[in-house]
Amino acid sequence: MSENDINPFFIIKKVREGDELKMNQKFIKIRMNSNKVMAIHYKAPMERTIELEMFFENFNPIDRINYDIGGTGWVGANFRGLIDGKDDSLPIDYDYKILMLEEYKCPSKVELRNLKRSSKFRPNFTLADS
Repeated sequence: MSENDINPFFIIKKVREGDELKMNQKFIKIRMNSNKVMAIHYKAPMERTIELEMFFENFNPIDRINYDIGGTGWVGANFRGLIDGKDDSLPIDYDYKILMLEEYKCPSKVELRNLKRSSKFRPNFTLADS
């Protein structure tokens, strides 16, 4: 894929509803932590950041999203939050938001077998007793 084939947009898509939001990459900086959390720093005109806030306004954190950077392919992620950033050097009509995404990973069969139980609850009857 040549540089001309990469489009200038970062696209977020809600998996269940199918809604999409396009953000121009010239307003975005992406950072990835070692714990698989990605911070998308979005410094853009106010009307663009309001679109981002409205996109995630009633979003259920259990639902998944997909994102596509420059048309390179869809990647699954979990929404972890939208934070107000702080930058005093921005123009008056600009706003700064930080979108937190966590890499979606479906556990393998081995990982599911090795899951640690979080509850010690054991019923004191069985279905045959009742």
